[in-house]
Amino acid sequence: MKVHRVMGNGFQEVIYQRALAIEMKKQELSFSREMEMTIYYDDTGIGTRRVDFFVENNIMVEIKAVIKLDDIHLAQAMNYCQAYNLPVGLLINFGARSLEFKRVYNVNHPDNKEYIENKTRI
Repeated sequence: MKVHRVMGNGFQEVIYQRALAIEMKKQELSFSREMEMTIYYDDTGIGTRRVDFFVENNIMVEIKAVIKLDDIHLAQAMNYCQAYNLPVGLLINFGARSLEFKRVYNVNHPDNKEYIENKTRI
């Protein structure tokens, strides 16, 4: 939130990546920026993708700098969680006038079984 408050909207994604990296260092969070991981299909590597940040060896953070988040952005973040076998991730959009963020879940991860069951009942 601080990065968006200081920078505002209107910059390219890479500018927000750099600012967020500085802020995470200040907060003494461990992270990897643009971490490349292999995507598998049927136990065969078929390519690689880079997640913007991998924080505290546990949370995937994908950032955007677009006017409005679309379903494709959510799908990308969810796919990253599944590809990296993470239970949860964050999608943050710095491009809107107000900061947008969404928590995304890996529907196939065993840690999310209760969340998914409750979501399907609603």
